[in-house]
Amino acid sequence: MSSGPFSHLLRGIWLLWLWQAVFATGTRSRIWEVPSGSAISSNFSESLQWEQDCPYQHPQDKVRITADVPPRLDGTWVSTRCEVRPGPEFLTRSYTFHPGRHFQALQHYYADSGCQDPAYSLMIRGKLRLRHASWITQGATDAEHHLSKVAIVIHSTAAKQGLTSSLPSSCVTLTLDQVVPGKLYELYNTRGGRGCLAALGFSMMEMGLVRVETQHHRHGGKIQELLLGDIDTDWNQRTQYRPTGYQQPLQNAMHHIHPCPVCALVYRSSELHPPVLPHRPALPIALAGRWVSQRCETRPNVLFLTRDFTFDPEKNAWEGTYRHYSDSACSQLTFILRASGHYAQGNPSAKVLGASDFVFKVTTVKVTAAEESTVKLLNATRPGKCGQMGGWEVGVEQDLTPTGGCNLLGIKLPHKEYELFKVELDHRKHPLLFIGERPTDGSSPDRPHRRPTSFQPPMVLCSMTEMQTFHRSGVNSKQVQLAVSGTQRLEHLVLLVLGTVLCSWLCDF
Repeated sequence: MSSGPFSHLLRGIWLLWLWQAVFATGTRSRIWEVPSGSAISSNFSESLQWEQDCPYQHPQDKVRITADVPPRLDGTWVSTRCEVRPGPEFLTRSYTFHPGRHFQALQHYYADSGCQDPAYSLMIRGKLRLRHASWITQGATDAEHHLSKVAIVIHSTAAKQGLTSSLPSSCVTLTLDQVVPGKLYELYNTRGGRGCLAALGFSMMEMGLVRVETQHHRHGGKIQELLLGDIDTDWNQRTQYRPTGYQQPLQNAMHHIHPCPVCALVYRSSELHPPVLPHRPALPIALAGRWVSQRCETRPNVLFLTRDFTFDPEKNAWEGTYRHYSDSACSQLTFILRASGHYAQGNPSAKVLGASDFVFKVTTVKVTAAEESTVKLLNATRPGKCGQMGGWEVGVEQDLTPTGGCNLLGIKLPHKEYELFKVELDHRKHPLLFIGERPTDGSSPDRPHRRPTSFQPPMVLCSMTEMQTFHRSGVNSKQVQLAVSGTQRLEHLVLLVLGTVLCSWLCDF
């Protein structure tokens, strides 16, 4: 799944969207005016109804989501689980924003994927200035940050030895051979130390893209989440990368999911006392059933989508549906991609404990255009290169298998990808499926060395039959894991088809 061909379609769709945003709505007179005004009220508060399409969902679980532009950041925002960044890196975060634009961020890094073995912590201080509604990522706010101080606390001798090989011999007040674990040392201040940050691969470019969502539940409670910019999957690009998607959201310490033991641990942590998360038993990867997105998902390159996968472990078969939208509320459908094929589970991951390696093969891809602009683009392709020549119509599905894919979309069939899957349980003990994060540049993990080391947002198992099986008396976490692993295989394969989410799949076929 190379990124070339399909990236052309994504660029075309993006240009169409940008043209509409700039010209169809006229000249913008207010800095906080959002590119698409259909979902924005007079006080610039975006509101949408979102409910995952799962049979087991109860009516009281339906939520209304609002997003204010500009966002209100005051307060402390914390991780809800051990986060996995490309590399892989394992960390928890606690970010506090003050009314005067100042912020203090704590990042705790670990030697293990369960965040139980602290390696070192970073204490970051600076200022954040919100600029304007993002013209690239609808629903987000562009911002710029200025760092005043970055300090480090090393928590173990092993971590000290590991940092010695990467950091310069002296970083402001830090000389590695004299470091004492448990003591705070400056890495950077306004007078120097940038080389030390670069050697760590440290960047706060995530602050460049900000969104705050509030979930209003019918029972009266609310949950607030802070979405910051995504981290480039290429280590060499992460310090210069300008995010266009999001990473794992942080939750407001005052308005979070209950129960959330991790939230409390991270909230009470400090640079000297990192949180040690409770042990979570590894779950086997059982993929059987249907898995769906929990929310409208945002990906780099202006992609908004939802995912819907089904896995059949007995046949090692999967089928996935990607619904792509032009807006951050996933209300304006642009096209649908359905992919299917087979998968094989490999060995447990050598890099991410609890995850497993997979190989997916895509044999069939079908696309449905939901907008006239997309239809015109597809009908302009050469005969035999992208479905039936001139046969594209709004709402009519086209099978790309007879033409071996679609050059314009970058889809080449059959196609193979190397994936990473993991299963966990959420706060209600429902299985979650994590599938490998798509490369930021839109390329494909079509070689073993390109296998992902981090994950996309988790999907939830929503097949009633499977849920009933999981919750019967005597069913333990290992059985739940087995069921989830089957679903992960399917989801990974579907993700591959869709691409970056879509970009990576389509671009890479």
